[in-house]
Amino acid sequence: MRALRPSVVTAAAVAAALTVVSGCAAKSDGKGGGKGVIDVTASDSACELSAKEFPAGHVRFAVRNTGSQVTEMYVYAPGDRIVTERENIGPGTRAEITAEIKPGHYEVACKPGMKGSGIRQKVTASGKGADAERDPRLDAAVAAYRTYVQQQADLTLPAAQKFADAVRAGDVDAAKKTYALSRVGWERTEPVAESFGDIDPKVDVREDGLEDGQKWTGWHRLEKSLWQQQKISGDDKKLAGRLITDLKDWQKRVGTADITPTSMANGAKELLDEVATGKVTGEEERYSHTDLLDFQANVEGAQKAYELLKPVAAKNDPELARELDKQFASIKARLDKHRDSGSDDGFAPYDTVGKGERKVLSDGVNALAEPLSKLAAAVATAK
Repeated sequence: MRALRPSVVTAAAVAAALTVVSGCAAKSDGKGGGKGVIDVTASDSACELSAKEFPAGHVRFAVRNTGSQVTEMYVYAPGDRIVTERENIGPGTRAEITAEIKPGHYEVACKPGMKGSGIRQKVTASGKGADAERDPRLDAAVAAYRTYVQQQADLTLPAAQKFADAVRAGDVDAAKKTYALSRVGWERTEPVAESFGDIDPKVDVREDGLEDGQKWTGWHRLEKSLWQQQKISGDDKKLAGRLITDLKDWQKRVGTADITPTSMANGAKELLDEVATGKVTGEEERYSHTDLLDFQANVEGAQKAYELLKPVAAKNDPELARELDKQFASIKARLDKHRDSGSDDGFAPYDTVGKGERKVLSDGVNALAEPLSKLAAAVATAK
């Protein structure tokens, strides 16, 4: 789950390493803009767009952060449903995002400091939208990915139920053993869960990501009780029940998510951002130190989206596909070095992974994130 972390300098450094202009705008001027591209200038106090009305379909946003803080950019449909997003855009860096935008009214938000509702601009997408005759393999990819997301939600509920039952029974040891395993399906598909807007803050927020007045609920609240406090309170038992209620809500709604080929590709990149700013830093699972299982689940989810899109991406950009195959294999090999068959989740506790080994993992994430940022453009390119 995204949050404004205390180690914002570290986050900014990671963001600078990950935030790369994807090169998807063939007619761009090379400075983050050009024909067919909406320039977004994000500062600490403004979110300026080069156009507030544009043709629906495959829209490219070239974001430039001129502020002093790490920022994020979102496109929201009515009800704050997330259409597309890009997190962790460091000061002085750029990012380019390709998204499929249907005709309608939206809001573009820049979030300096990666918190709050953001600085917003109303925009309109007009016309008929994306080409109805797109490659049928992309329609098949979307259908298969929708099935995958639903499967992950369906698999999460029984695993989470075991965890919740252990908490409600007051069994600290059993709850610890089932905690990380209960999160795998969620971590594989987190961008889809986040697109609903209201579920992620209930189940996956960390303490430093709470908004004003927000009550802390979900996995990480229980994680703190289990590992830091080493006990389960009456309130924790109630929160375990609330977690299951919220996850059932997610399970029911996940089939209604608006999924497109570009949202799949952007979601894969978002999963790598999650790794870079939460798992590699050790901040996601700061009490349980089960970050490596989350890390693996994020990579698996990203690779699933890529593999489904690969037939079209490989046709449009074969060099990109070869690089992604190479980097996915590399990051999996780096993760495999930290497996521990004697642990509950199959990995060594992350607090036993030294700085040098964390740097190796971080380098692997960076090497994968750069070509992955180009995947959306590859599947949006008509050839």
